[in-house]
Amino acid sequence: MSSTQKDTVKVDLGGREVLVPKGGMYDRYRMNPDLDQIARDPRVSGVDFFRQLPKIKVDSPIGPTLTPNFYYTISTARLTMLAPSRAIRARLPEELSPLELVPGLGLVSVMFFRYDVCDIDFYTEAAVGIAVKPARHGGLGFFDLVSGLKNEDLDSYVLSLPVSSDIAQVRGHDGYGFPKWVTGLDVDITDRRTTARVANDAGGVDLSLLADTPAQRTHADGERVSSLTSYTTIDGAWHSTLNQTNVLRAGTTRSTRGVTLHLGEGRMSDDLRSLKPKRTIQFDVMTEGQAALHMPVPTSVRSRNK
Repeated sequence: MSSTQKDTVKVDLGGREVLVPKGGMYDRYRMNPDLDQIARDPRVSGVDFFRQLPKIKVDSPIGPTLTPNFYYTISTARLTMLAPSRAIRARLPEELSPLELVPGLGLVSVMFFRYDVCDIDFYTEAAVGIAVKPARHGGLGFFDLVSGLKNEDLDSYVLSLPVSSDIAQVRGHDGYGFPKWVTGLDVDITDRRTTARVANDAGGVDLSLLADTPAQRTHADGERVSSLTSYTTIDGAWHSTLNQTNVLRAGTTRSTRGVTLHLGEGRMSDDLRSLKPKRTIQFDVMTEGQAALHMPVPTSVRSRNK
């Protein structure tokens, strides 16, 4: 038996077999964590945010599971860009409409995530997403725009979502309907520097980021909780997935000095190029936070053509 096999255990997710770290978070708790024990982890600043979110057992495409999925220590980075609405609409399902800054210009983003302590063990993730108007929505676009740019409440449609682990890929793809695949993916976010590299199938660079981290501001636990609603289809039916983030240390800049995004060859770069982004208008980095990712629920959407 190889050392890799010794260090992992097999788990079944809706008929899909994946390997997870032996003695890791998923192996020990199977999504039903001992919060008192996790609070003792020096990487975790506290667990009060999660005590207010009792888990429930639900049936899902990956079998019975507990929701929400808890992320106890995370860091994230997001580049928000302007892109022509015409290019955005070409990549959106007809039921969704772009959230526009001004007529003809919408918002797209490239995001990077590092999950140091979570229910399904350490992994990293990246995304190309489109800011959309909430489904079944009236005409309050300006208020959606303001809250979206402030990272308070954002609705999105994701084109690419590579991850670094098998369990994150199977749960995200089969359970949530996200366009996830596994690849080499490094994300490192500190108070000084933010770096990320997404590998392509050939081992080269799909997309990378090198940036100075914006000055960080500390928030009290629970003071700033933002939400992201993502729309996906599962078996042809629309679903919405809620992700709640407890922001603990974060900063924003409108300057692009010290920010270098490199597009290489691969699925993420292809998706971003297809949106024809014009320029970056905001760079957000959260060096410390927590999150609760809920399982998708069926949602009603209406065609923008009706």
